[in-house]
Amino acid sequence: MAIPINEVKPGITVELDGQLFRCIEYHLQRAAQQSWIKIKFKNLRTGAIIERSFKPGAKIDTAHIDFKQMQFLYSDGSDFHFMDQATFEQIAIPAKKVGDAAKYLKEGFVVGISFHGDEALDVNLPAAVELKVTETSPGFKGDTVSGGKPATVETGAVVHVPFFVNVGDVLKVDTREGKYLGRA
Repeated sequence: MAIPINEVKPGITVELDGQLFRCIEYHLQRAAQQSWIKIKFKNLRTGAIIERSFKPGAKIDTAHIDFKQMQFLYSDGSDFHFMDQATFEQIAIPAKKVGDAAKYLKEGFVVGISFHGDEALDVNLPAAVELKVTETSPGFKGDTVSGGKPATVETGAVVHVPFFVNVGDVLKVDTREGKYLGRA
């Protein structure tokens, strides 16, 4: 289905040149008597980022994307294995497609996976996850100059945390920026 280019917003998935792209940035630019729309897209199959310019009256084809809630089971190094919560069907997604989401995936987590037909496109994490600290240096009283310390959580990700955080604490971590949000 074709929609006007001015209805494309970040998060919308479109079909362009036979490929699937998700809009990640949208800018309307004006100069003198002319205007155009610049859109930055991410290729959902390769991960490549492209930027295209369109005239305001242009139309673009949207792609039909389905989302399923799936439980993360395990990773065997090259693939991440998930199970459909409704049918118990299991799928494997290559590590390349999982990308940075791998840093926050823990066995048993339920995540959203987007599909185009039977093809899994990407893993959509919740905005924040709760993870246990497995390694960090002790904080010393009066040591406030550096503003924090690194801590490794149970998935292997390293998060910058305040000095009072200790091994065994459960933290809320922002999955988009990898930042400490607080104790859980």
